[in-house]
Amino acid sequence: MLVSEAVAARRSVRQFTDQPVPNDTLRDLLERAARAPSGGNLQPWRIYVVNDDSMSRFRTFIRDRPADRPEYDVYPPKLWEPYRTNRFALGEQMYAVLGIAREDKAGRLAQFGKNQDFFGAPAALFCFIDRGMGPPQWSDLGMFLQTFMLLAQEAGVDTCPQEFWSAHHAGVRKFVGAPEEEMLFCGVAIGHADPDAPVNTLASERMPLSEWATFVD
Repeated sequence: MLVSEAVAARRSVRQFTDQPVPNDTLRDLLERAARAPSGGNLQPWRIYVVNDDSMSRFRTFIRDRPADRPEYDVYPPKLWEPYRTNRFALGEQMYAVLGIAREDKAGRLAQFGKNQDFFGAPAALFCFIDRGMGPPQWSDLGMFLQTFMLLAQEAGVDTCPQEFWSAHHAGVRKFVGAPEEEMLFCGVAIGHADPDAPVNTLASERMPLSEWATFVD
């Protein structure tokens, strides 16, 4: 698979099959993803993988734990245009695909709650970063995660990055044994997309190049 093909094929999958992903596959993907660039070669990512028995135990552990106050804002407060519309449009598009009406608040909450089950994925990783790191290192973290997801796509493995887990940072930290000096950024659900799930037909839209790129004369 060409890089361009992996970029086009990658989706945030929201319904997985129970087909397992071997730890050896995950080790290989993570080792190769570590070639992602990072300023000064700091390599600030700290990764914890849950799979097989640890995934079963984590699901039981986290099921009834209350949410935490997130340690960072997933979105800026009072989101402005065009970002507000982009976010709103994606949500409406997803719920339309699922047949969940706007007034069906229970249905929408139930769909959102599937985040806590990794949308049925058999494996996942949690990505932490040292609290002393700054915005440049968070950028490095994003490049690592994108590299991992594209390599996974090449290997026939699907993913869904989940900032949802920032609201369960205390429970995640306790389960994986991460030290207090490490801050949870996100989780990534890992597995194989359910080809029969309507939600997996969702393809988010992108703004035209002319709206966000300037070619300077």
